[in-house]
Amino acid sequence: MKPITKAILPVAGLGTRFLPATKAIPKEMLPIIDKPLLQYAVEEAIDIGIKEIIFITSHTKRAIEKHFSANLDLEASLKKNGKEKYLEKINPKKLQDIKFTFIDQHEQKGLGHAVSLAENCLDEDDDAIAILLPDDLFISNTKSCLQVLADTFIKNSCSVVAINEVKEKDLSKYGVINPEEISDGLFKVKEIIEKPSIAEAPSNLAVCGRYILTKSIFNSLKSINPGAGGEYQLTDAIKDLLYSETILATSYEGMKFDCGSKQGFVEATMYLALDDNELKHDLKESIKKIIT
Repeated sequence: MKPITKAILPVAGLGTRFLPATKAIPKEMLPIIDKPLLQYAVEEAIDIGIKEIIFITSHTKRAIEKHFSANLDLEASLKKNGKEKYLEKINPKKLQDIKFTFIDQHEQKGLGHAVSLAENCLDEDDDAIAILLPDDLFISNTKSCLQVLADTFIKNSCSVVAINEVKEKDLSKYGVINPEEISDGLFKVKEIIEKPSIAEAPSNLAVCGRYILTKSIFNSLKSINPGAGGEYQLTDAIKDLLYSETILATSYEGMKFDCGSKQGFVEATMYLALDDNELKHDLKESIKKIIT
């Protein structure tokens, strides 16, 4: 199979957990230190060779489109004032040859519905597509989560999803797999259940926000009915795909922060700040003062 060159990033959610901040600012544009949360996922995708980023967005989130477009006035102002060092920050080289596509999701019908809107963006020779949920921020000093998935996809020529262990009380928040271990950290998905109760959950291994799925997923998306929450669930489409194709699940290296929650957002900010040579010393001193 050919390398994956297209990625879907669903960003149409309302961000209600971050109101009132998200009344005017998309939650995906909230900064982790000095970079919007969304940009971390975009760069993770580009680093594995993605050439087109497909945002499933909303008419209320034009700030996302502006962020990934050139700002000639700002560039001119920075040059005029001798602040050229900021030019790479506002227009990173790795973003310059990337195609950004924006598709409005006019109704909030779930993640499955959002993904289905990107079908026409695939070419005949596209074997699969990456899907990244930007709320999940993955940080690794070695291979990124998406790189682990891409390597697994190329080696096995089948769909693959990222998983991690979750606490029993949190199982009802995720799609949970019934795994058949192939090797350390790699599993064949025998079954997947969206938001199961503790009694229904087949394991404690939950799908997190990174997927590489064959384009057959779009046929499965057409065959499902509304599921949990009355929405079209991507998990249900993956369950349908299991009838005809092998799907693998793999663990990943590094850490994951659920930045869709306040706690995860703050934890990610602190983690990256403590990893920043310019910030970590003073921040450690500030934390000492706060907790004493």
